[in-house]
Amino acid sequence: MTDATHPPPAPAVGSRLTVAIHDIAFGGEGVARVDDFVIFVPFVLVGEEVEVEITEVKKKFARARLLKVLKGSPDRVPAPCRYFGECGGCQYQHIDYPAQLRLKHKQVVDLFQRVGGFRETVIEPVVPCPQPYGYRNRIMIRSQWDKFKQGLNLGFIRHDNRLVVDIEECPIAEPALNEHIKRVRAHPPPKGGLKVVLRVAPEGWDVPRDSFFQNNFFLLPGLIKVVRERVRDSGVRHLVDAYCGVGFFAVELAELVDSFAGIEIDPMATRAA
Repeated sequence: MTDATHPPPAPAVGSRLTVAIHDIAFGGEGVARVDDFVIFVPFVLVGEEVEVEITEVKKKFARARLLKVLKGSPDRVPAPCRYFGECGGCQYQHIDYPAQLRLKHKQVVDLFQRVGGFRETVIEPVVPCPQPYGYRNRIMIRSQWDKFKQGLNLGFIRHDNRLVVDIEECPIAEPALNEHIKRVRAHPPPKGGLKVVLRVAPEGWDVPRDSFFQNNFFLLPGLIKVVRERVRDSGVRHLVDAYCGVGFFAVELAELVDSFAGIEIDPMATRAA
């Protein structure tokens, strides 16, 4: 019998392995291989050697939790958030910001090459945010009763299960939202299982709390500038704003076209538009 006939057995749940990370998958998990069997590991970088524990095994891949970084990448940095690694909201805080941009560019390039056959040269570099932290203008925190501590957890869903991580602050959120978090913690909901949406309203816009709007105010001027240039240079006279939310692009670009139409399933957002 050959090895091709009988491939090596998949690692068992609970087993500990030392693996090398050779790629980062879309979504942030590192990719390692053991005898051609794929293992996904969170919070790692390409080129790192890490010790992991297998937590889930499927037919063609497994998932593992990171135990220890044995050989770190020069792009690894301390995560600014004390909840990073538990909270499921962020995947890249352990990576230096310029390296994050290169990684995200590669992921977009890989996607366009695989699906559309586009060359890498047509994908421009990622535009950096002038403020990588304290930018997010909308968050949703959840409440969940913790039977072990006999108290309420208020925060975000963990990265590895559906339990809530109790948080006092979120470094990627606007400062005003962190003040909201303090008020919610001071006056918590009466029971667990509730979702609390916190939003900083964009100046000059009517945005319902649960409706979509771009989450990063710092990138909005550059975003609308690029789209405006593309619409103007194309010479189009009719604009369709798909998944328009409250109509941000359509309203901002209205003077460039003869007509525009927004497409949106959220009735509150369409009324606001």
